Amino acid sequence: MRRAGGAIGTMADRTAGKGAGGKAGGFSIARVTNYYVPLFLQSFSQCLTYPLVASIVSGGPLGVHEITAFAQGQTVMFLLGAAGGGMVTTGMVFARTREGFRAFKRLNWAMIAALLALQAAAAVPLFANWMFGTVFNMGAGMADGAEMVEHARQTLLWSVFMQAAFFFRNLPLVALLNVRESGKANTATFVRIVLTLSLAPLFRRYGLVGHLWGLAATTAACWIETLVTWLYARPYIRALEPGGDPEDASALRQFAFTVPISAGGILLSFTPLLSAYFIGRAADSAAALSVHYLTVGLANAAGFGAFRMQQVAIQFPPERPRDFRVPLYALASGLCVACLPLAFGALHPVSEWYFCGVQGLSAGKLPMAETVMSLYAFLPVAQSLRACAEGWAARQKKPRVIFAGQAAYFATIVAALSGSLHFGMPGWYIGVTAILSAPAAAGATVAAGLVLANRRRAAA
Repeated sequence: MRRAGGAIGTMADRTAGKGAGGKAGGFSIARVTNYYVPLFLQSFSQCLTYPLVASIVSGGPLGVHEITAFAQGQTVMFLLGAAGGGMVTTGMVFARTREGFRAFKRLNWAMIAALLALQAAAAVPLFANWMFGTVFNMGAGMADGAEMVEHARQTLLWSVFMQAAFFFRNLPLVALLNVRESGKANTATFVRIVLTLSLAPLFRRYGLVGHLWGLAATTAACWIETLVTWLYARPYIRALEPGGDPEDASALRQFAFTVPISAGGILLSFTPLLSAYFIGRAADSAAALSVHYLTVGLANAAGFGAFRMQQVAIQFPPERPRDFRVPLYALASGLCVACLPLAFGALHPVSEWYFCGVQGLSAGKLPMAETVMSLYAFLPVAQSLRACAEGWAARQKKPRVIFAGQAAYFATIVAALSGSLHFGMPGWYIGVTAILSAPAAAGATVAAGLVLANRRRAAA
């Protein structure tokens, strides 16, 4: 018997988006926009805090190279944290009842304990020096190369406090997203961005500069954001009702759902490290790495903001066969977000002010940064469409399809990086080539996987 499987979704998903005290309703431009815009602003402003803190870091003794060391240490931190990268998606699927939320809470505590211990172990000098100095070739041939490696190691070690803030935030964030109160989550992040904006000039004014002071400012702002998020979420957590699928109350089942998604997240978080590995072996590695880290921070702000379309797709699944309103919305929003990186690439006064004035990039490297930022305008479009496909896969509880997409992402980025280096592309061009091609491959893989899965189900 044939089922309505033409769309990537099920008719049973029409009830999506209801929760304790939450807001219900199907797709409409206004409803989706009211949910998505706060999510985008939250993610964009979170990523934006890192370039702001870079102005504190670059005031250290190593100048712009201190940003490289700081970014490398934080990149490893994010790689380790990616082992729990599927937690928010898991919570949005399973933690909609009192029992499901309790199981999610137990799983989150276990993840905190395991990952913080792993991060502290990775910062042991013997291992960290080998990783940053040998594997990633940091500071090769430079007089202050050893100091750069030590700064990266210290950043990784003391980032455990920031990592803890991110994981503690999972619980209230999931509670808010499940009742479509994304605006309140965004308000908490707005507090964080305002605090970071206030601390950056204050720290510079009093000479509190360098990698550790930059980390201190970031960590303090993250914990304040977590606290505000908790205050907003407490009424909704208390209002959760019992019931739902009994298996959703199993932390073990939630862990099994999280593993493929988080494994894919690990592959994605490994991207900046892979990029640094290949760029570090290009002829112009020192200059290219500084351009790479300064531009990728802004590009990630736009890309991660666009990627919040995943939560939109979970909350607003297809309501009928061949319902493609959300993908069309994802395409349109991605094109709008693309204007942000394009402004830093195509508008010379803007790029000169930011890269040279704020971040201290030399004028000779500015054309490279402008070209890279212009190319990064394609990133939000690819990320938005990919996120839409992954959101539908998560709603249907198909983490393996998501993982297949992440594997395609990783394979594409490795091929692009190695190919670019082999053919002698400039170092500053290597990273952007790979980072642009991978999301398109991931999104196409997930969409194809969902179509095949629904065709099999329809034929059954």
